[in-house]
Order: sequence, then structure tokens, then C-alpha cells
Amino acid sequence: MGNTINSMESLFERVEDFGKTSFELYKLKTISKTTEVVSTFVSRGSVVIVLSMFLIFVSIGLALWIGDLFGKPYLGFFCVAAFYIVLGGVLYYFLHQYIKKQVSNSIISEVFSK
Repeated sequence: MGNTINSMESLFERVEDFGKTSFELYKLKTISKTTEVVSTFVSRGSVVIVLSMFLIFVSIGLALWIGDLFGKPYLGFFCVAAFYIVLGGVLYYFLHQYIKKQVSNSIISEVFSK
């Protein structure tokens, strides 16, 4: 009887150790995936910020140049703003679902990559 109790206690200890180890493994995997996803989006975000700054300066330069051609500086800014509103409408109308799908697939592939 005592041998059975000792073997049951040993079995429960092994199950408890297995449970703790499994929990620790899931915790570490979750941390690893989270850091991968966050680091990917931070690196891509920094590229987007740099490209946005480039686009802003090019837009200002283009607006000043167009304004110089028209003789009034504010007309250049109106032309550039009109271009961006048309471009934004076209992108939203034609590419909204495509962009949404690509972002979703990117997040899913980052989470489930090995």
C-alpha cells in the first residue's frame, strides 16, 4: 500500500512538473512571438516615418515650384493638396480591400512563423 502511495505521489509530482514546464514553455513562446511581431512593426514603422518625411519635403518643394510657375505660392499648395485628395480617393476606392488583406496576412504570417 505504501509503495502505491509513493508511486502515486511521484506520478503527481511528475504531472505537476510537466504542467509547470509546459506553462513556462507557452509563456516563452508567447513572449518570443510578441517580440518578433513588435520588432517587425517597429522596423517597418521607422521606414514609413522616413519615407513620410521624404514625401513631405518633396511635396513642399513641388508646391513651392508650382506656386512659382503660377505666380502665387498658395496655388502650388492647392494643386498638391488636390493631387493628394484624388490619389487618396483612388487608393481607397480601388486598393482598400487589397491593403487590408495584405496587412492582415502580414500579421498572421508573423504570428505563426517558426
